[in-house]
Parts: sequence; structure tokens; C-alpha cells
Amino acid sequence: MIAVVACGNLARRDDGAGPAVLAALRKDPLLVAAPGLRLLDAATDGLAVLFAARGARELIVIDACRSGQPPGAVFEVPGEAFVSRREPPRDSHALRWDDALTIAQRMSAASYPATVRVYLIEVADTGLGLELSAPVAAAVEQLNGRLRLQLHRDLRVRAA
Repeated sequence: MIAVVACGNLARRDDGAGPAVLAALRKDPLLVAAPGLRLLDAATDGLAVLFAARGARELIVIDACRSGQPPGAVFEVPGEAFVSRREPPRDSHALRWDDALTIAQRMSAASYPATVRVYLIEVADTGLGLELSAPVAAAVEQLNGRLRLQLHRDLRVRAA
């Protein structure tokens, strides 16, 4: 099974990039009906990522980032880059998705997804508001197309 998890806050403009990509993926009826695919909007709940990863062979996390690159830049990062040696927070309200990846791997490396990919979209504006900035909206469309092609391919291969 492939789990696609979007993270972000829709009320903070570009921080809603992950959920915007997920919403676009949900417009594809073949993906919505695919038995080997789980689509989840985790919002800002890092713990939801922990549960989404359980039982998945592949986990895809989509979120916004602020790295200093031009707004709308899209990064693909292997999940291993986010598994930390530091102790995750004890307060579940402070738990982020990268903490959840660390916990999931520590709890059960055998059931941890074989493949974890993280897609990050560089933000321009995280002020209050519901609309994405133009460069982030364009990046959402670009990443949606890329992930749709990849998921169609991967699901077709697994179904054959």
C-alpha cells in the first residue's frame, strides 16, 4: 500500500501547499478508487503521519518549507534525511511529522515503510489567509502532475 500524507495549515496561506496538492490528487477518480492507495490530510497533526505510515510499503509526505530558496521551488528529499537521533518531544501537541517518522522507525523498523519520500514546496507567504501565492499555486499544480503520473505508474505495476 502507498500512503500519501499532506501536512500544513490551510489558514496560513502557503503553509496549505501540502493539503492543496492532496486536494488536487483527490480530483482524480482513478486514484480515489485505487485499493492500494491511502490519501490523508494530516493538517498539523504529526501523530497522524505515524499512523498513516503503519502498514504502508511506501509513504509520501507533502509539506511546505522555508529554506531561503525562491518561492515555489519543489524539493524531493528521501525520508531518511528526516529521521533524527534527537529525542522526539514528549508533548503530542508539539509532535511534527519528522518526529513521527523517527518514532515510527524506532518503534518498529520491520513495519516502517521501505520507501519514504518527502516533497517540500518553498513558501512565499504564511500570513493569515486561505489563498496560495502565485508561485506556490504553480508549484502545487506541477507537483500534482508529477505525483499523479508516479502513482498511476506505481499502482498499475502493483496491480499487474
